[in-house]
Amino acid sequence: MFRHVFSVSALALIVGCNGTNPFFDTAASIPDVIGDVELPPEAEQPPTATPGSILRYEERNDIGGGYAESVAYNGDDTFSVDNIAFDGLNVYNLSALQMNGGPAGEIGGYMLFDAEVSVDDFLTNGAIEQIVPYHAIYGESSRSRFAIIRTGGYSDYGFGGFIYERNGTVVLPPAGTTGQAGFTGRYAGMRVFSGMGGLEFTEGDMQIAIDFGDFNDTNAVSGKLFNRVAYDENGVLVIEGTDGSGGQLPLPNLHFVIESNVDTLTANGEIAGKVISTYVETDENEAVNPYEEGFYYGIISGDTTSGDGGEIVGVLVFTSSDPRYDNVNVQETGGFILLRTQP
Repeated sequence: MFRHVFSVSALALIVGCNGTNPFFDTAASIPDVIGDVELPPEAEQPPTATPGSILRYEERNDIGGGYAESVAYNGDDTFSVDNIAFDGLNVYNLSALQMNGGPAGEIGGYMLFDAEVSVDDFLTNGAIEQIVPYHAIYGESSRSRFAIIRTGGYSDYGFGGFIYERNGTVVLPPAGTTGQAGFTGRYAGMRVFSGMGGLEFTEGDMQIAIDFGDFNDTNAVSGKLFNRVAYDENGVLVIEGTDGSGGQLPLPNLHFVIESNVDTLTANGEIAGKVISTYVETDENEAVNPYEEGFYYGIISGDTTSGDGGEIVGVLVFTSSDPRYDNVNVQETGGFILLRTQP
């Protein structure tokens, strides 16, 4: 049975659905590099884990990332998050937010959860305001999952984390195989700011393609995030522009950087690399400017050579200078589960 628990806490014991007590020990994390991109740490799997499973989590850093631990979808429209201060009592509820009038508790086809806005003093029952908004995005299939936790309650990026996981193994084409595979699906993310508070949601479409035959010495991975839209904290559509003028937000396509002589796919089905987007200034020069830069991380699961062709779970993390404001930077973190492209 597929576990409903992510845990990256060295001391947390979680009861799994088979009655055992699996845990993941960050002290035993396995450092990995794909090409010139360092992967997020890998949690050591418990003996009860399905062979071939991989769980990676955001490394703790000096801008607030990597603090979420022992995150779990509880199966009852609640989501648990440990190690984040002032986000309620560790249990988030399915959100009542509707993105541009869409279904409540959903963003990009994935689940959206909200933390409590206040907590009672355990002695006096007086209300204690929490640092809000804290939200969690959660996506799940039968063999993959991801979770992202972020807040807009700080004037910097704030505390949070992300996790992505494969449950089971992968089958890739034999070495030297000529052929390509495409994967498509939806993306959902959150934008947080440095230089001001606030949070925005994003959703869009994603595609990833893998060329197993070329380059001759390495495989090649391409990808694109497109049709991206943003919503404010109330689920209202953010006005989209081309260059940030008039308070509008540029949302250009985000592309994977394709590099030769760099392994972007490992034998165990993991991919990683750089992402970049550009926008064109609308002045008379029409200059093409770099806009967003960051990284993609993913894991292929299932049999890519037969049946449904497998799937890819992963996370994008990228930053930019927000052209709507002076001296404000933004970090977007989003997750995806992509299925084999069908005709």
